[in-house]
Amino acid sequence: MSAGPSGGDGAETDGPSPLRWWVLAFAALAVSSSYYEDDVIGPIADLLVRQRGFHQSQLGMLNGIISVPNAVLALASGVLIDRLGPARVAVGSAAVGVIGAGLTAIGEPYGLMVFGRFLFGISEGAIFIALVAGLAQWFPRRGIALATALYLSLARVGSYAVDTSTVWAHRLYARGWQPPLWLGAGLTAVGLAAAIAYQAIDRRARPRARRTAPESGAFDWQALLRFDRSFWYILGLHVLYAAVFFPFRTTYAIEYFQQVKGLSLQRAGLANSWVFFAAIFATPIFGLLADRIGHRASMLVWGTVLLPATFVLLALTDWNLWISTAMMGVSFALVPAVIWPATTLIVEPARLGAALGLITLLQALAMAGSNLIAGWLADRAGAGAANPAGYAPMLAFFFLMALAALASALALWHRERGPGGHGLE
Repeated sequence: MSAGPSGGDGAETDGPSPLRWWVLAFAALAVSSSYYEDDVIGPIADLLVRQRGFHQSQLGMLNGIISVPNAVLALASGVLIDRLGPARVAVGSAAVGVIGAGLTAIGEPYGLMVFGRFLFGISEGAIFIALVAGLAQWFPRRGIALATALYLSLARVGSYAVDTSTVWAHRLYARGWQPPLWLGAGLTAVGLAAAIAYQAIDRRARPRARRTAPESGAFDWQALLRFDRSFWYILGLHVLYAAVFFPFRTTYAIEYFQQVKGLSLQRAGLANSWVFFAAIFATPIFGLLADRIGHRASMLVWGTVLLPATFVLLALTDWNLWISTAMMGVSFALVPAVIWPATTLIVEPARLGAALGLITLLQALAMAGSNLIAGWLADRAGAGAANPAGYAPMLAFFFLMALAALASALALWHRERGPGGHGLE
């Protein structure tokens, strides 16, 4: 997605500015707070079940609903950024996120909680893309890959922090389901302050943006159907991987570790957090490795095969939980680090924005549906502390989805080895 004018009124400067590292820092803080609020339901899932009588499907709705607005914003955010500028969109989105997090923390009645999560979904979808576009304006071409990798890695700090919050904020959890939600709302306010600081820098010393001329005429919707097979294979991997990883890890994993594996809330949160902690450091490493050795399609296969293997270990063995955690952590660091750059190599630049928008739209719908289906399966089987076996259908669902993701990765690898490939191998 090309970055348009920032919309600020300050002087533009030529060449890379030393202020770009401050922009990266504020962008990372803003998106990290968004990631924290995104995952805030998982650590209190058991509290919501015990203290408010929530069903698994209600938990799935609280996380699934935030993906719904992303489906719309994925196609509209580029236009908003080009018209208003990344900085303005980031600040506006962060403000909406604060309101959504506040309504979620109020939490009663349940419908208000769902509406708060819906508003937060509007914020999350827009702020991530806006800040990526903002970084593209501030960093030169030779540095944008590293900046984006660092941005993604630092974003994972929010996911790591929310899982470990069961330890460092245990006094809040001891007071019930609501105080941890107010903590999340407070951190979204910190993210809003970071977005405002980024906008202030952008107004004063914005570098000249690298721009591409907008396409004239109406958008050709039929162009979305004219991508080649490699794109559809990698799109399948994008969508299926996200539909497995995020619903399991952000909604159900901590509760599953408590009810099936016998962990305390603190230990379950810590075990889940290490998936994101590993990604903080490993994502840039895998990205640099792909640039050095190539074989991106092969790397995607190896990263994806760890996903179904993880569910086999969880469901059929009593192996140490840290083994499956490490496997999923490596997978989560490897696949995102390779798949986004690989997508840009498959799609021609003139249609890259449409391709990324389509991927994001389908990811959002798939994650919402996966959350709801997994919760329904667990409810139907009577999953809970009194019936740990009731979680088996949910794990089987995630396993089958992970196998489908692996099939997409293998199809991409086979295609890229042939004459119709795009140099991924």
